[in-house]
Amino acid sequence: MRVACLGGTAVLLPSMLAGCSDDDGGGGGITDPPSNALIIDLNTDVGVLNYAYALEQLEAAFYSQVVQGFASSGLSAAEQTVLSDIRNHEVIHRDFLAQVLVGARIPDLAFDFSSVDFSDRVSILRTAKAFEDVGVSAYNGAGRLLKDLNNLAVAGKIVSVEARHAAAIRDLLRPGSRDFAGDDVIDPASGLDIANEPGQVFEGTDVFVTTTIRLVT
Repeated sequence: MRVACLGGTAVLLPSMLAGCSDDDGGGGGITDPPSNALIIDLNTDVGVLNYAYALEQLEAAFYSQVVQGFASSGLSAAEQTVLSDIRNHEVIHRDFLAQVLVGARIPDLAFDFSSVDFSDRVSILRTAKAFEDVGVSAYNGAGRLLKDLNNLAVAGKIVSVEARHAAAIRDLLRPGSRDFAGDDVIDPASGLDIANEPGQVFEGTDVFVTTTIRLVT
């Protein structure tokens, strides 16, 4: 999903725009959101939790497909164990948020992982790395939007697990390296992890999520 700006909203549209534009003239700017867009209102804790739920759905779906294809994946037994653990965590996160949201949760999203070669170890791990890095930056960026401190505490417990996943995947790709703390995810000056605003998070994932989502901010 790519991000486009519309007033106080970020409209996420598959394969539409790489960034935000205020131009609603002949330059291809967006004037109206699609009528069938799934709306997530980030002005409420319910909306923020649904935003997290969307991300957990994506990760759980991806890792579940990875695990189902272990036999032809080229992943070692040790790597399969790590990815199985990560799959289990993501499923727990997804189901936990679904239980918290109950009737207020968004519907199941639709995904397309055809761009991933599930028979290629590197393709799997690079995709996992991208998802984990995005997940950590998403929780870091959205935490400030939560009003209930109990919800913020739970989000903190989830993002710390996601960060462990990110470090583990990076080490599988480059064993024994310092990639777990790469400058692309941690600011070397502050020592703090990257935080991305919700509108930024879904950029570049349009090949995976086929549901159109409208984030209201």
